[in-house]
Amino acid sequence: MPAVELILVLLVAVVVLAMVARRIHLPYPIVLVLGGLALGFVPGMPRVVLQPEIIFLVFLPPLLFKSAWMTSVRDFRAAMRSISLLAFGLVICTTLGVAWVAHTAIPGLPWPTAFVIGAVVSPTDAVAATSIMQRLGAPRRVITIVEGESLLNDATGLVVYRFAVAAAATGVFVLWQAGLQFVVVSAGGIAVGLAVGWILAQIQLRMDDPLIEITLTFLASYGAYLAAESLHLSGVLAVVAAGLYVGRRSPEVLSPTTRQEGQAVWSMATFVLNGLAFILIGLELPTIVRTLAGRPVPDLILYAGLVSLAVVVIRILWTFPGAYLPFLVPYVRRHEVFPHARNVSVIAWSGMRGAVSLAAALSLPATIPGGPWFGDGGGRDLVLYLTFSVILVTLVLQGLTLPVVLRLLRVTGDGGEEREEKIARLRSIEAAEVRLEELAATEWARDEQVGYLRNYYKKRRSTVETRFGVIHHDHQNGSDAQLHHMHEDGADHLTDHRERQESMRRLRLDILGTERNEVVRLRNDGTISDGVLHRIERDLDLEELRLAEASAV
Repeated sequence: MPAVELILVLLVAVVVLAMVARRIHLPYPIVLVLGGLALGFVPGMPRVVLQPEIIFLVFLPPLLFKSAWMTSVRDFRAAMRSISLLAFGLVICTTLGVAWVAHTAIPGLPWPTAFVIGAVVSPTDAVAATSIMQRLGAPRRVITIVEGESLLNDATGLVVYRFAVAAAATGVFVLWQAGLQFVVVSAGGIAVGLAVGWILAQIQLRMDDPLIEITLTFLASYGAYLAAESLHLSGVLAVVAAGLYVGRRSPEVLSPTTRQEGQAVWSMATFVLNGLAFILIGLELPTIVRTLAGRPVPDLILYAGLVSLAVVVIRILWTFPGAYLPFLVPYVRRHEVFPHARNVSVIAWSGMRGAVSLAAALSLPATIPGGPWFGDGGGRDLVLYLTFSVILVTLVLQGLTLPVVLRLLRVTGDGGEEREEKIARLRSIEAAEVRLEELAATEWARDEQVGYLRNYYKKRRSTVETRFGVIHHDHQNGSDAQLHHMHEDGADHLTDHRERQESMRRLRLDILGTERNEVVRLRNDGTISDGVLHRIERDLDLEELRLAEASAV
C-alpha cells in the first residue's frame, strides 16, 4: 500500500477509534493502542516500519510545545520541587531499579543492556492520565505535577539513555563527567529554547497575519528542537522552554484572531499527532513478536510482567517518600502545604508510558563495538519487546483503573481555579467601570451608551457574585442585544446610525483592552493562573472579534 494511502487509512482509524473512546468514556490513547494492536494482526495489513526519527522529529516537538504553551508558569514554579523529584530523581531510580530486575530475571542479560532497558522505560506520557484527571475534576496541583513531570522527564530519560548506550559501547562511565554533561546539555537546551521563543515573540509583535504567525509557531517548535540537537544539547528541553516562553507572552504579542485560530489549529494538530503516535505503537507489536519467534512464550510473558511490575512499584515506592520526606526540612514546612495522601496516591498511579519510550528503543543500534546487546544477538529485539510491554501494561492497566482510584479515594478539585476566575472577572469589571468613567468625559462618548454600559457592568457584577456559571452567556448575549437595539433606534437616520455604531464599538474596544490588561496583570503578579487567564481571554477575544465583524457589515 502506498505511503499516502496508508496514512489516510491510519487517520480514518484514529477518528473512528477516538469516537469509540468517547462513546465508552475511555481515554483515547488506550483505545488507539489497542486498536492499533488489533489492526496489526489483520491479514493483509501492510507492515509499518516506524523510524525513531519520525517520533523524535515529527511528533515530539509540536506535542511538547503545545503542552508547554498551555502550562501555567506560576503553578509549574510552585510545584517545581515535586516535579523535579519525579522528573529527575525518579527517572534515575527507575533506570537503576529496572536494570537490576532485568539483569536478575533474564539469564545472561549483560548490565549495559539492562541499563538501556531501564533508561528507555523511565520517561512517562501524561496524555491519558491528564485527560482522565481533567474529566473527573482532580486537583489542579496534581494535574500540574503529572504534566510537568512528563514535560521534563522526556529530556532526563533520553539523556540517561544516551549515557547508557555510550557506556555500553565504550565500557567506560565516569559519574562526575556524566553529571557535568547533563547540566551542560540541559542548561544549553533551555537557553536555545528561550532564544527561539524570544525571536518568535519579536516577530509576532511586529506583524498581524494569523496564517503566518500560526505557521511560525509550528516552525518554532521544530526549530528549537533541531537547533539544540545540532549543538548536542537537549532538544526536548529547548522545545519546552520555547513553549513556556511563547505561552507566557501570547497575551501581549498575539491578536485575538491569531489566538483563537491558533488554538483551533494546534488542538487539531496535537490530536492527529497523538492519535497517530498511539496507533503506531499498537501496530508495532506484530513486527516485534515476529523477531522473538524463537523464544519461549512463557519466558517472554514472565520477563514483561516483571519489568512492568518493577516500573509500577518503583514509582509508588519513590512517590510517597518523595512527597513527605522534604517536610522534615523546616523551610519546606513553612512554605508548602502538606500533601494529602489521596493526591499522592493518584500521582503514584499515573506513570503511563508512551511514544518517547518506543522511539528510544527503536533508535537503539543493532550492535555495539563489543558485539551484540545480548548473547544470541537478539538483545535489541528484546529491548523493543519489553518496552512495548511496559507501554501496553501501564497504559491499559493504570489507564483503566485510574478513574476507579480517583473515585474510591474521593479525589476532587479544591475549587481554586473557580475562586481565581471569580476574582479575575470581578477585578476586570472594576477596571472596566473605572475606564468607562474616564471615557464618559470625552466628547465622542454618547450619554445613552455610557448609561447602558454602566448598567451592563452592574448586571455582570451581580451575575458573577450570584450565578458565576452563566457569566459567559450573559456577557455575550446582553451586549449583542443592546447593540442591535441601538442600531434599530437610529435606522431612520443612516448617518446617525453609523455614528452611534462606531461610537459604541470604540467604547467597547477600549474597555475590552482595559479588561484584558487587568487580567494579564493579575496573571503576572501571581493572583491567577494561566489557565484562568486563557478562559477569560477567550471571552474577551470573541467579544472583540464580534465587534470587528459588526463594523465590517
